[in-house]
Amino acid sequence: MGYFYGRSGRRRRAAPEAATRPAAARGARIEKGVMMNIAGWIGPLPLADLLFAFNHSNFVSGKLFVFGLFLVSIYAWAVMVIKFLELRQAKRASRHFLVSFRKEQHPLGLFLKRQSFAGTPLFKIYENACLTVGVELEARGNAPGELFVRGLEKPVRLNPYQITAVRNAAERTIADQALVLESKMGILATAASAAPLVGLLGTVWGVMDTFSSMAVEGAASIAAVAPGISGALMTTGAALVVAIPSAVGYNYLANEVRSMAVRMDNFADEFMANVQRQFMTSQD
Repeated sequence: MGYFYGRSGRRRRAAPEAATRPAAARGARIEKGVMMNIAGWIGPLPLADLLFAFNHSNFVSGKLFVFGLFLVSIYAWAVMVIKFLELRQAKRASRHFLVSFRKEQHPLGLFLKRQSFAGTPLFKIYENACLTVGVELEARGNAPGELFVRGLEKPVRLNPYQITAVRNAAERTIADQALVLESKMGILATAASAAPLVGLLGTVWGVMDTFSSMAVEGAASIAAVAPGISGALMTTGAALVVAIPSAVGYNYLANEVRSMAVRMDNFADEFMANVQRQFMTSQD
């Protein structure tokens, strides 16, 4: 143990080097041991396990099934992305259309101005209903713009049967637009429900093939069975990778479609109320 003299002249005790070095070494050993334990807990990368299982799987029940599920997964993700973008665009365009529609004093104002709103099913309902109003006001075959201008210059009226015809046209358009919004949704529902069954079929097939091979070769050991079993279970894992996103995406998109259907019904009621107020109050 050494001493040294400070500026005040007093003798002070120096820090022992033998005591500090072992402490630093112990800290390094502890840190290294913790890192090794973490690496042991994490284990090897899953990619290596998947490649091992894929290489040792049966061609039909393993590789072919997984390849088919991979294609289904790509198609399902494409449908989900496309439908999400379509519904988002429909919501934005519908809000813009409703703002413009409610600014007009006459229910046919936007149609008379020949304004168009792409991407929203509400405008399809509005357009078909306006065309039906024109058909009920005048003979078929006339230009809708000129027809409505002439009709608005003088008092016109619609009887209850004609109002019903306009409402029926709006309801038919709602049904058609609902079918458009729900298009390709059945693919997601099928992928979510059928993919686990396909994966289970591949797993059962792979397990049967593994045990059959073991019986033929006469090797009853874990080393002989494990590769085939892992390859068979990989099919179920691939099926779940397809089914889970498809189920989540289907539920989300179905909720968005229902929300848009409610908006269409509400707009049809609002439009018909405006039409009745505009054309039935001028009855003689």
